[in-house]
Amino acid sequence: MDLGIAGRRALVCAASKGLGKACAMALAKEGVELVITARGAEALEATAAEIRAATGAKVTAIAGDITTEAGRAAALAACPSPDILVNNAGGPPPGDFRDWDRDAWVKALDANMLTPIFLIRSVVDGMIERRFGRIVNITSASVKAPIPMLGLSNGARAGLTGFVAGLARQVAKHNVTINGLLPGPFLTDRLKANAAAAAAKSGKTAEEELAANASRNPAGRVGDPDEFGQACAFLCSAGAGFIVGQNLVLDGGGFNSSMG
Repeated sequence: MDLGIAGRRALVCAASKGLGKACAMALAKEGVELVITARGAEALEATAAEIRAATGAKVTAIAGDITTEAGRAAALAACPSPDILVNNAGGPPPGDFRDWDRDAWVKALDANMLTPIFLIRSVVDGMIERRFGRIVNITSASVKAPIPMLGLSNGARAGLTGFVAGLARQVAKHNVTINGLLPGPFLTDRLKANAAAAAAKSGKTAEEELAANASRNPAGRVGDPDEFGQACAFLCSAGAGFIVGQNLVLDGGGFNSSMG
């Protein structure tokens, strides 16, 4: 299926590994020119080389922390007029809300609410002028089904979702769409680390914890990041212009609702 975005330019955040990398790879396979960002320069350059080798796409790697003004400025200097923006940043740590001070909340809001908003503000007018824009915010299935121990993430990502719900409907008439992709359990480094932490407490192995996680899911498994990347590429496609302000949960059926 030709998604109609060959030759477009995309800025993909936190793209050195995991779901961000999968999104970058899927877009590159569609002929999209990429600027990818992440904090770790070595891993980012390795990912850029891997994507180039696999797809032949032009890939520019800009190392930096996208949650800072300097990191955003560097990314936007390399890609000032993207047709596609994939917002992504690592989630805040789990814990008890009684232990989180103001600094913890501000850090979570900066990374998972304000950074995506600032990036959208920087690029959306150009998209409107060109009459094409696709913005995808990678958030979390916890936006629809909050996870008690992830209160920082629940709050920050829900705030972004609420803001985008209004903005998406203001810009849709210009063929600019803003949607959310809400991942459940995907086989990423974070999921593996969580499994290892759980194993340390339970006395099981990390592999056993991963298997238990998979068995609890209606699909009977955890997700493959490539599946997530393909969903992102579709939301960025030329034919997705009528998908506006939606939050697509990719969790193997874990979120149980007749209304989605």
